[in-house]
Amino acid sequence: MHDLNNVRKTEHIQIINSREGIDRDKNYFDNIILKHRALPEINLNDIDTGIEFMRKKLSFPLLISSMTGGDNEMVAKINRNCALAAQETGVAMGVGSQRVMFSSPGARDSFAIRRYAPNALLFANLGAVQLNYGFGLGECREAVHAVAADALYLHLNPLQEAIQPEGNVDFSGLAGKIGAIAEQLSCPVIIKEVGAGIADDDVELLMQNNIHYIDVAGAGGTSWSLIEEFRSNNNYGLGTQFQDWGIPTPLALTMLEKFKQRITVIASGGIRSGVDMAKSVILGASLCGIAKPFLKPAMESAEAVISVIEKLKQEFKVAMFLTGVKNVKSMQNNKKLILKWDEGL
Repeated sequence: MHDLNNVRKTEHIQIINSREGIDRDKNYFDNIILKHRALPEINLNDIDTGIEFMRKKLSFPLLISSMTGGDNEMVAKINRNCALAAQETGVAMGVGSQRVMFSSPGARDSFAIRRYAPNALLFANLGAVQLNYGFGLGECREAVHAVAADALYLHLNPLQEAIQPEGNVDFSGLAGKIGAIAEQLSCPVIIKEVGAGIADDDVELLMQNNIHYIDVAGAGGTSWSLIEEFRSNNNYGLGTQFQDWGIPTPLALTMLEKFKQRITVIASGGIRSGVDMAKSVILGASLCGIAKPFLKPAMESAEAVISVIEKLKQEFKVAMFLTGVKNVKSMQNNKKLILKWDEGL
């Protein structure tokens, strides 16, 4: 078990970088056409892309989403370069699952990213299902402490675990255990999926258990089902069968609109541009998570990650300009900015 978690982390990265089709690239956001303003009546240079999230100011609503971590120089480099870039550009960052640091103590250092990002908004991360496999408040606190994080992600990944050869598939009674952690932890708990979306029924249950931050992490981007298929020698082709399973991110955002007074929503899953980010904000997101587009740049340098961030920011800013909005607050939940949405996916 000591080596398995580290091996899995490395295999995930190798598969993502080498296999065609892992990024499903479904472009669900392309079905949304925004209302172009030929007379925006604002100066592009006056647009304010900044937001405040969890009492920290960000330059625009970007989260470098959870990717990796482990007792391996490659994954440590990825986290280090992303953290340095997050600090430099004023965006948020989440680490990959920290379960590995409990079976491989050497992995802990790869999550110690506060030294590279002293002012950034940082999120720790554990699989919620581990609460059914011996983890509890102590491990959650330790994960937060290792990152010196502002909040803890507890991720839900029933599809991935079902396909994974060594998957943990007992998801029974988790809502109450998540609620107990949220009640006792000194920082906020965010619940996220890993690419199949979170339905309104799930959110109802989570709200009853003291959860107020939801990352929908919908379908459309990286398929963890397919990644686990490539890791499996004999799994009946389940990963391929379920490679596109889930709720597309735009639909997941719309589904949660009725809860907007009670929860804060993060959008992730198939967001690949600043325009996708703008559409996510219009659909109610307060923050937009992107992972895969940062992976190869992060294996190269912090500067390469910064370059991707700057491109996304400029795209986001121009989308604001062309829809005639001066700040993010006036864009969020503003459905009047949508000209047409073909939901025939």
